[in-house]
Order: sequence, then structure tokens, then C-alpha cells
Amino acid sequence: MLLFKKKFLAAIRSGRKTQTIRMWKFRRMRAGQRSYIPGSGYVRIAAVDQVQLDELTDDDARPDGFDTAEQLRAELQKLYPEGPADGQQAYRIVFELLPQEEQKKR
Repeated sequence: MLLFKKKFLAAIRSGRKTQTIRMWKFRRMRAGQRSYIPGSGYVRIAAVDQVQLDELTDDDARPDGFDTAEQLRAELQKLYPEGPADGQQAYRIVFELLPQEEQKKR
């Protein structure tokens, strides 16, 4: 399951937000996996890649729902005010919202 703040759910449902950055000690998801976002529905994970936050560009930020990498990093700073915990790395999870007919399939 992927949890998001309510402010991101409309962007996910509309297809404007198709990725998220998470801090993990190890990769918790894999490409091809199906996951659930409460308030949005089921998604298929397209890719999970380790990234360096200071190397993210504006092009990297747009699928995450931000206009600039600076805005994305500012949001991550709010979510992780102490920065990555010991041993954590940043991972980009790219996902696609499944069509309505696939939402109920298990």
C-alpha cells in the first residue's frame, strides 16, 4: 500500500502525479507489482529506482506533481525534517493508476 497526503489524491486520480519519492533502507516494491492507494485506487508499479535527491531536475519533479526540483525537495524536507534516517536511501516509485475495470480484480 502507498499512502499519500490528501492534497495529492486528486493529482493521482487525474494522472498528473505518477511517481513518488520515498526514504527506505531497502527497496520495498518492484516493477510490475500492484499496489493500493487509499482514496485513489489500485496502481501498477512501473519502476522503482534509487535516486540522489540533490541530482533531481525539474523534469524529474513534474511527474511527482511539482513544477520544480526545488519544490519537490522542499516537500520532502517537510516529510523528512531530519533528512533520511540512518541507512535510508531515496527511491523513486513510478506508477500508473489502473483503469476502472481493473480496480476490482484481485
